This record gives sequence, structure tokens and C-alpha cells, in this order.
Amino acid sequence: MIFSSMSKANVRRHILEKNRSPKEKEKPAQSVLSKHLKKIYPIGLQRSTSSLSLSSLSLSLSQNSNDSSLTDHSSTPLEQKISLALSLIAPHHERREFVVPVVKSVQHHHHQQQQQPSQDPGSGELRRCNWVTKNSDKVYVSFHDEQWGVPVYDDNQLFELLALSGMLMDYNWTEILKRKELYREAFSGFDPEIVAKMGDKEINEISSDKAIMLAESRVRCIVDNAKCILKIVREYGSFSSFMWGYVNYKPTINRYKYPRNVPLRTPKAEAISRDLLKRGFRFVGPVIVCSFMQAAGLTIDHLVDCFRYSECVGLAERPWRHI
Repeated sequence: MIFSSMSKANVRRHILEKNRSPKEKEKPAQSVLSKHLKKIYPIGLQRSTSSLSLSSLSLSLSQNSNDSSLTDHSSTPLEQKISLALSLIAPHHERREFVVPVVKSVQHHHHQQQQQPSQDPGSGELRRCNWVTKNSDKVYVSFHDEQWGVPVYDDNQLFELLALSGMLMDYNWTEILKRKELYREAFSGFDPEIVAKMGDKEINEISSDKAIMLAESRVRCIVDNAKCILKIVREYGSFSSFMWGYVNYKPTINRYKYPRNVPLRTPKAEAISRDLLKRGFRFVGPVIVCSFMQAAGLTIDHLVDCFRYSECVGLAERPWRHI
């Protein structure tokens, strides 16, 4: 009786197995990951030659979680992570075609920006610092284009620029530049040895010249400063060596984009001003010293989009030339 029951059970089991499809017989147990992978990709996973481990994959996923270009918003979060993981495992040569064109495009754009001339796109004219306008006098434009910001190493030229900068207390650059040749003639080319020997007669002649328009106190100031320069020459060998020593014999290159960024005085100018005052110089406050440094090229303060900026920077990067 027991054997008969077992026989019937075996027969029933045999019939059920016989009616089962071959695919169902061979169907293995699937993990949740395999189900989702087959849902996205109709291919089976193959063993990867990549050295990435599951832990490194999870790290890569977290590092790239904010990359919108690798995210499909229409997919589920699990599908997004799987898709990103597969893209990271893919060999480098398979991903190159997506990366290289972008890099080349960025490099080409950067190269074009470097070669772009400093010209106004509207008028096609050279871009200058914003304080040079269409109404600016030609002498002022010429000073900006040819002298302002060019490193000066000659003692006489440095003395001249220091004297002209001191006149900014009474006049603007345009007014000063228009009379520059008169100043050079009156002060013997700003040779400190000659100016330092000027007496009351020469001082009165210069101050009484209506074309020069310098008060006696201003003329005496220039004469006294010439005497101070001679003392510095005896101590340092030259006025140029003394002044350039403040900036380690190399111009300070700034990158100002707007006129409001350009300071009227700087900590360096304040330090130089204090030292010059201690040495007996007059009319050498921080603002005047800052203007002197800009004019003499000790500091490059042209705006970055000015056509003279790159030219003056090129001059500033040369080795120090003491004359």
C-alpha cells in the first residue's frame, strides 16, 4: 500500500517534469542586479579586465554624482548608477571619442583668446585704459601710449618723473606734459648735479617765467630734491639702484580690470614716501610716489585689456638694466 502511494507520487512528479519547458529547466537563480541589467542591456555581463573593484566603483559613483551629462533623468536611480558604473569600467579608448573633442575645443578657444588683439570691437581702435577718452589731449594719449608704465633706469629721467609727479598737486598730467620741454630746458635736462647747484638767481628766473607757471616754493623743492639725490648716489651708486631696490629690481605687475581697482596709494608707496621724507625730500607723499612709480614703470598699472599692458609686461620681464 505504501509502495503503491510512492509509485503514484513518482509518476505524478515525472509527468510534471516532462511537461516543463527546457528554458525553465535551465533557468538559474537571478540576483536583483542581473534582473536590472537585463532590463537595461539585452546582453550578459562579461568579466572585465579593469582594475576597478566594487568599492572603487562606488567611490567613482559618489564623485560623479553631480555630473548631469552622465545621468539619465528618465531612468530609475538604480539604473542610473548601473549605467554610470558600466561607462567607468569601459576601456579608455572607448571613452576617448567623447572627451578629446571637448578638450580640443577648450584649448582652441583659449588659444584664440590669447591671440585676440586689444581692440575695441565697435570702432576697431586700440583699447586703452579707460581714463584715456576720445576727448583726451594728444600729448596725454602719447604719454600713455609711449612712456607711462615703461621701466625707467636713468637717473635724470627718474628725477624728471619724480619732479613732474610732484607737480600733480597743482596741475593735471595734460597741463604738465604740455610744458614738459620748458621744464627740461629750465632744469638742464633734470641733471641732479646741475640742478643741485642752482642758487637764488636761477630759482627766481624760473619762478618768474609765466610760461613755466611754477611757484618759487615748487622750484626750491626741485632743487632741494636734487641735492638729496646726490647724497643717495654717493651712498648707493645711483638713484636708479636706490629706487629699483624697493621692488627687488623688477616691476610690480598688477592685473587691474577696472579703473576703480587702481589705487591712488599703496603700502609700497607709503614705505618709499616715509624713507624719502626722512632723507630730506619734499613733496613726496604716498599719492605722488604712487604716481611716480606708475609713470616710471616700477609698477605696471595699465588695465589688462589695454593694448599697452602686454607690451609693458614684456618690458618688465626683461632682466634689470641699471644705467
